Order: sequence, then C-alpha cells, then structure tokens
Amino acid sequence: MSAAVAPMGGGRAAELRILIGEEARDRLRRAKVLAPLIPMFRARADGVAALTFPSHVLPRLWRAAREREPDHLPYLDRDEPSTIAVADRFCQAAARVVRDQPDLVWPPGGDETARQAALADLAACLDLAHLARRGLPSLEVWLKRPDGDQIAELRLLLKDCAGVHVDGAQRVLEMLFAHLDDAVLILRIVIQTSLAAGREGFLSESELAGFVDRLIVGVDVRARRIEAFKPGADLDRVETVIADLNWCAAVLGELDVTLTLNPQSVWGKSVRDARVVIARRLSGLLRAADKSVDEALPLERVQIAGRMTRKAPRLSTPVDGPTVDAALSLLKLVGSARGPASTFGCEADRKTLVDALTDRLSDHADQTLRMINDGEAEDEAHALGLVELAAVCLDHIDAVEPARTVRRRAAVAGAPAKGSEASSRAA
Repeated sequence: MSAAVAPMGGGRAAELRILIGEEARDRLRRAKVLAPLIPMFRARADGVAALTFPSHVLPRLWRAAREREPDHLPYLDRDEPSTIAVADRFCQAAARVVRDQPDLVWPPGGDETARQAALADLAACLDLAHLARRGLPSLEVWLKRPDGDQIAELRLLLKDCAGVHVDGAQRVLEMLFAHLDDAVLILRIVIQTSLAAGREGFLSESELAGFVDRLIVGVDVRARRIEAFKPGADLDRVETVIADLNWCAAVLGELDVTLTLNPQSVWGKSVRDARVVIARRLSGLLRAADKSVDEALPLERVQIAGRMTRKAPRLSTPVDGPTVDAALSLLKLVGSARGPASTFGCEADRKTLVDALTDRLSDHADQTLRMINDGEAEDEAHALGLVELAAVCLDHIDAVEPARTVRRRAAVAGAPAKGSEASSRAA
C-alpha cells in the first residue's frame, strides 16, 4: 500500500500515507516487544504439537498493553540497550491485562475450560518473556557445539525461569521451540539442560519428556501416511511423502545421536516399530517403481527373420494416463529418497535400482530412436513422445546427463524423406 500511495497527490493521499506510516511503526513496536512470543500465535508448519495461542489474540494483547504504557511507546523506536527494558515492561503490562481483564484480550467463546487454561499459559509466558528474550540470541549457538560457558548460560537461564514459575524452565523451552522451524532441533537444547539428560531414564521422567513424545508422535503420524501412500497423478502427494520420509529420517537420526534409547522402553519400541514400517514401505515402493517402468514403457517381441525375434519398444504405448502417472510419481520418489533410504537401510537397493533404470530407459530411448530413423515408426511424433517420456523418467531419478543425451539425439532424429531416399539410390 505504501508503494501504491507514494506517487499520489492530494490531502487524502497525504492522510493515508500518515496512517500507513503509523500502522507500520506500531507493528514494528509490537514485533520488538512480543518477539519471544510472536511465533506462538500460529500453528507449527510441521504439525508437531506445541503451545500456541489463537492469532486473533495477538493484536488485542498488544493494544491492551499499549494502552497501559502510552508514555513509553516512543522509547521503542530507539535502538538502545534501554529499549529492551522498556519492551520487558510492556510484556509485564500485558501479563497484568491477561490476568485482570482476560475478556479484553481473549473474548469468551468455545471451550471455557480450555480458554482459561490457555490464558494462564499466556500470562505465564509473558512473565518469562524477559528471560526468553535474553536467551534468543544464543539459540543458534546452543544448536551447534556449545562450550562449557555457553551450556552453563543455558542452565542458568532455566534456573532463573524456575525461580519465576515452578514450570518456568518448561515454558521457556516451549518459547524457544516456537522459534525453531525444524522441531527435532529442540533435542539439542534439551540434552544440554542436565548432565544426565542424554540418558533416556532421566529424560523420560522429567518434564522435558513431552518434547520427545511429540517428535515420536510426529514420526508415527508420518509413518502411517507413508504406509498409506498410493502412487498416481497427484504429484503433491508424492512431495508430501518425500517430505515425510525426510522428516522421519531427520528425527530418528537425531534421536540416535542425542539419546541412548532402551529397545524395551516405550520410546525404544515406538522408534523401532516406525523404522520397520517405513523401511518395509520404502522397499515396497522401490520394487513398485521397477515394475512401473516396465508397464509405462513396455517391450514386445518383434520378428526379425524366420522364427528369430527380439524385444523392441511397443510404439503404440500411450505417453500419458494412469500407468504413466504412477510410474512418474514412483520414479520421483526414487530420485528424492537418497537420504531417507540410507537411514532406513534401503540405499544399496535404491542405488542398484537407479543404475538399472538408467540403463533400461536409455536403451529403450535408443531403440525407439533407431526405429524412427529406420522408418519403422508409423507415427513418428508419437514415437518421439515415448523418447521424451523416457527422458523425463531419467530426470526423475536424477540421471541428468543420460536424459540430456536422449534429448540431444531426439532433436535430430527422423526417417529420411522418400524422395531423398530414391535420389540417393539413383545416384
């Protein structure tokens, strides 16, 4: 809107520019004050359970806090150390509003018990906002290889949080969790919270067990989706399955690194069962991909001389339809599953399949092009469509150079014209 209004003239346009500027400034102030909590006002993109609040509460919350401290608003426009203290003051004001005038921030409606519990959570998070704000700049450090001083800083932060609320450490970890796009990364922080946190027995009995539970539930949900996947024309479903495979591989790999799971424990059994389900389904999809290529680009017996025959591409095969869609979706999965295949013990089979399919598809295209050049194709355009289909299949399994070679040869393919053939014979 600012860009659209900027070149406009007149008093109304000037007023609109002022209003837009004020709104932009207000949003920047809100982002600065409520930075530790803002990601909690939307659901996680990965679907993992988390502490969240309705999006409509955020503007109401900020408006109420702003009205409580109007004289301090200009300080938020400065880039000074004191600005942080002012932002923390607004969070404390917001916490008082949530407790004193909850209906102003979150109007009644729906499940009243759940609303009251969420309001209590929101007030507690606002109480801890100043501590979460202190920890956010160190979040990236804690996710990598923190040294002793940095780990001590994390533990001191959680201790300070526990001094504010009994469950303060858990709540601040929830706030840090909201800032992580990759849910599994929370494990790298959780294991640093205690010297014994790397042991399953300690973690499963602590308040931090909920993070592991959520990740394992996420793996179970995705494992069921992977098991139910049916290849077809909907490429979005293929992308979803590939994303699910990558997510599960990342979570299970991180669990292996960060925790020593007892195979007989609840967590150990859940992880083992998920691995078995996903590995079995992935192996089945690899086998199905192999068969789907034979169905999409079949060969048939053709007579050479006398009783002699050989296998050659069936040039009447359609270049689209359910069979082709299924093959393309499965091949896309084969080409994208390198990382997950390693995690689930299928990479050797996948690599062998890719090598075999590369040879088979290249050979199919080679034979089809030879038949086109020899004038054996009744419908040359359709036969070239089959060559392009083979190239697309090669693209899907990341055989880029063979696919380029096929297309290069197809560009110059074609049977010689009959007139030119007769002229060459006469000569």
